[in-house]
Amino acid sequence: MADIQSSLMQPTLLEKIDGLFACNAGHYVNLPQLVVVGHQSSGKSSVLQGLTDLPFPRDSGLCTRFATQIIFRRASAESIVAFIIPSKDASTEHQDHMKEWRQELDVLTSTSFAGIMSEVASVMGVTSTDGQIPQNTFSKDVLVLEIAGPMQEHFSVIDVPGTFKKTTEGVTTKADIALVDDMVRSYMSNPRSVMLTVVASNIDIATQEIVEQAEDLDPEGIRTLGVLTKPDLVDKGGEDNVIQLIEGKRHRLKLGWHVVRNLGQAELDNQAVSRSAQENAFFATQSPWNSLDKDKVGVVSLRCRLQEILAAHIRREFPKVRLEVNQKIKKVQKQLSNMGPKRQTREQQATYLMEIAQQFQSTSAAAARADYGQSTFFKDRVLRLATRAIDRGDEFARLMSASGHNFKFDNSDEKQDIADVEDFDVDMEDESPEQPLASNVRTVPNHADVQDIMHNASIRRLAPREDDILIWLKFVYRQSRGFEIGTFDGRILSVTMQEQATKWYDLALGYISDIIAMVHSFVARLLENIVSIGRVRQGIMALLMDDLRVKYQAALEHTKFLLRVELEGLPATVNHYFNENLTKCRQQRLRRQLQPKVLTDCQHGEVVRLDDITRSQPIGNVDHVIFEIHDILRSYYKVALKRFVDNVRMQVADHLLVAGPKTPLQLFDPAFVTKLTDAHLEDVAGEEPNVRRKRAALEKELQLLKQGKKILQ
Repeated sequence: MADIQSSLMQPTLLEKIDGLFACNAGHYVNLPQLVVVGHQSSGKSSVLQGLTDLPFPRDSGLCTRFATQIIFRRASAESIVAFIIPSKDASTEHQDHMKEWRQELDVLTSTSFAGIMSEVASVMGVTSTDGQIPQNTFSKDVLVLEIAGPMQEHFSVIDVPGTFKKTTEGVTTKADIALVDDMVRSYMSNPRSVMLTVVASNIDIATQEIVEQAEDLDPEGIRTLGVLTKPDLVDKGGEDNVIQLIEGKRHRLKLGWHVVRNLGQAELDNQAVSRSAQENAFFATQSPWNSLDKDKVGVVSLRCRLQEILAAHIRREFPKVRLEVNQKIKKVQKQLSNMGPKRQTREQQATYLMEIAQQFQSTSAAAARADYGQSTFFKDRVLRLATRAIDRGDEFARLMSASGHNFKFDNSDEKQDIADVEDFDVDMEDESPEQPLASNVRTVPNHADVQDIMHNASIRRLAPREDDILIWLKFVYRQSRGFEIGTFDGRILSVTMQEQATKWYDLALGYISDIIAMVHSFVARLLENIVSIGRVRQGIMALLMDDLRVKYQAALEHTKFLLRVELEGLPATVNHYFNENLTKCRQQRLRRQLQPKVLTDCQHGEVVRLDDITRSQPIGNVDHVIFEIHDILRSYYKVALKRFVDNVRMQVADHLLVAGPKTPLQLFDPAFVTKLTDAHLEDVAGEEPNVRRKRAALEKELQLLKQGKKILQ
């Protein structure tokens, strides 16, 4: 290559492209390249030998088993280096083995070249030196032969195995045919490949599959240069078809057609024969070939033409390569980022879960104190836990106040005898159905994980009964009175309180079940936002589930405990509001009785004569007791209701579930992670084999792309 006259291209551009090939960046980015393709019998190897002026081995069978990249570059010192670029599809072990092989030569002779080809074929596994059957007939690995020196011109070309259609018994198979076709097509399909398509002149071009493939992959013909060989073997009368191709009169290519004459076998055997002399003489003397444009015949002009094409191609594509490398780096970095931190060792797995736990705790704490400005997560209403819990607590208090009692308390102004009944069925429906006959005590959908422990019930009638509560109280009193005179057994208050508050059980447990559903949905939704990997998220939930259920069950049990305290024990209170309420009830009852006797024309406002007060309507002993039971029950119920609602809200909903120091939200914290065994860490946070393989491939790709970016700078 030392005699090529060229300053067509900045040497640094070609060196950068060759550097990208050498660091395997070409596995991930399409690089500008000149690739020689053709059928096995097309004379492709002879064209390559003529272009490079290298002493290819006479038995070139070995060099057709794998692709060979030949690089010439100008340098101050002479050097010849051979190394292998492994296929990106090969195993890591094979790639490492290929990278280890490297040869440096002082001079390249036919003998040393043949030795390199033989050794490379053995290393790649396409031949065997111990008489064993080789692993493969062809290899996707690439041999690189780099020749540098002060007289060399920058030039690079890739020779790929020739395609073939017939198998050779004991040598090639149909699988080999497909493998070579795929290999050749992969080089040709690179949109930055300039294809040197070699076909024999003595074969109809319409039958050449390699030409058809080139047309499919390069329909505009902007990166295909046709090379015709064996013009000396064209039948008489068939020369015009070849001439028309070269002159662009048929099957036009933008890069055109070129014709060369390779040495025949007899000429190759005669070392005194010069390829250049023979070829020049042929195109100077043989008709009609001597009529062709001299720039379109012979290997020397072809070499110059290729340098022009390659120089222009690299200048045009170089900015695109740099852009694509940067884009690929960003893409791979994003893919790695989406995979999350590396989780292959115990330390990596623990650190990964620690970071998740810390974010979980900080977000949970903000949610519990309604500090929603800390994270964009809180745009999701499910994560506004404190607000949802408070709203549900207000609804619970409203329901308990409006509908918690079974009977409406008496507000009538009549003081007449209370009817006696032989039987009173508290479960029987009254006759004023203003509400639906069944109301669900739940307002928050169940979460499938904890559905089995939730309290799901419907209250047959949510609104208090319209029946006369006094009749019911008289019925209860007559069923259980003793020898008391003018008073009653205190246990009657317990019995009536239990029946009057019978809906508390479903309303309270329904309320706490809703809070549990909110908390559990919060935990699941927050993990969805923090942990992008489904397997990790599911693993964390699986580890937490038993402890979460324990805390949920404890909340429900504490609610039942509060219900037992209120409804199963003896009524008791030290709250002065009980006496105030009782006094107020008695005063209101007396006021309603005296209201008809009020004198309104007095200057002192509403007054009642003393005689009217002392002559109040007499009632029986039993009815007097019933009114007393009613007023005491009403006064105590009001105190107990407020106490119970506050206790359930503060002790269970707030302290045990949402805002206390040991709520379910505190379970998943860094301390929880430190207690996990190696097996748990691997099971929850460890990377699956396919993820590890993908991460390793992406890391390798990123490393090579960054090397490529550094080369391109």
